[in-house]
Amino acid sequence: MTKQPEHIVVIGGGYVGLYTAHRLQRRLRRELKRGDVRITVISPEPYMTYQPFLPEAAAGSLSPRHVVVPLRRVLARCHFVPGEATSVDTERRIVTVRTLAGAESGAELTEIAYDELVLAPGSVSRTLPVPGLAEHGIGFKTVEEAIGLRNHVLEQLDIASSTRDTEVRDAALTFVFVGGGYAGVEALAELEDMARFACRYYHNIRPEEQKWILVEATDRILPEVGERMGTYVVRELRGRNIDVRLNTRLESCAGRTAVLGDGSRYPTRTLVWTAGVKPNPVLASCGVPLDARGRVRCTPGLRVEGVPHVWSAGDAAAVPDLTAQRDEATGAWPPCAPQAQHALRQARRLADNLVAARRGRPLTDYRHRSAGSVASLGLHKGVARIYGRRLRGYPAWLAHRVYHLSRVPTFNRKARVLAEWALAGLFKREIVSLGSLEHPRAEFELAAGAGGQPEAR
Repeated sequence: MTKQPEHIVVIGGGYVGLYTAHRLQRRLRRELKRGDVRITVISPEPYMTYQPFLPEAAAGSLSPRHVVVPLRRVLARCHFVPGEATSVDTERRIVTVRTLAGAESGAELTEIAYDELVLAPGSVSRTLPVPGLAEHGIGFKTVEEAIGLRNHVLEQLDIASSTRDTEVRDAALTFVFVGGGYAGVEALAELEDMARFACRYYHNIRPEEQKWILVEATDRILPEVGERMGTYVVRELRGRNIDVRLNTRLESCAGRTAVLGDGSRYPTRTLVWTAGVKPNPVLASCGVPLDARGRVRCTPGLRVEGVPHVWSAGDAAAVPDLTAQRDEATGAWPPCAPQAQHALRQARRLADNLVAARRGRPLTDYRHRSAGSVASLGLHKGVARIYGRRLRGYPAWLAHRVYHLSRVPTFNRKARVLAEWALAGLFKREIVSLGSLEHPRAEFELAAGAGGQPEAR
């Protein structure tokens, strides 16, 4: 009787999913070639998005296809299943998947058996019950949202340039961003930089007419770079005529009017929501222990607590941070922050530990001290804290680019990104809005709908 190969299933194609599967296919190359092991990756998207590059993609500094990494190419020795895991039965070791074909045809769900499971579905945008947010808010977590936002901002300049209605014009030139973390600050800074540059091609719009507002519920922005550098960022943004509102919440955006906690009201056609993320809700149906925030409880070795043959890491996991201080009351380690630095390193440690477990070797606890943080504030502007050293302006912006270029997967993507940066240094920004890409069949549907009407004579 032929022995069935050991099946390793990875749920998720983000940082952890990609890097874990990639390292596994390298470490288990011989086993894969002999047919002793199979690796299956389940993800609704056939690519991994390198999210730190989304602000530059939104600003037009990078092409959207160069900020994503195709899973099929990078994970050539793995089997890729395009679909979404809906539940996990840890007793039977079964993953239930809704494939793309099943979603289209309404067919039954597919079951995939596993011997070892890596839970890495990542995170989704964390929203609040703000009136009007679902109808008018714009997210900033996927490459589609980033390019859609770029097209939207340029479209607002076109609207403002072509109307005589002052209310419409003011609303079109008002841009509100909610959330003072990396995503919100970098997206706002890059897009404001792009919009200010674009104004030179609009004869009736001056850069100072635009109103950019950053709303943050706490008393500081970019806490990762430290209080001192966070204060510098606020000063830098305000120096660019960006209205930074600290200790302020968005109360409503119904009727395309942003109402803030201090009572101020801003009619706007652009409200970008970047106020944090939360673990993927699918974890609730995976039969694993979760903490108060919905993350998978893990050991320092990246196993799921109390559930054999299941591993987890990244945004979806509460991994003890062994480099931090224990909680004085409980004696427990605080979890690692949901950052890309941790996700990349946890993925590699997870893969190594999984291979070690297969071979009967002891596991190694995940332990990593942060090298620092970098953030871009637009072209040639940035802040950074690297091994305790603070950088600002051009050196910080350069450090931001060098660091992320070194971290984006595959030599192919590194070369393409570097080439685009080199070309961008030689030529001016592109300010073309391709909003029709979001509805490519609209014109054809209109023509086809009118095709049955008699031709006018």
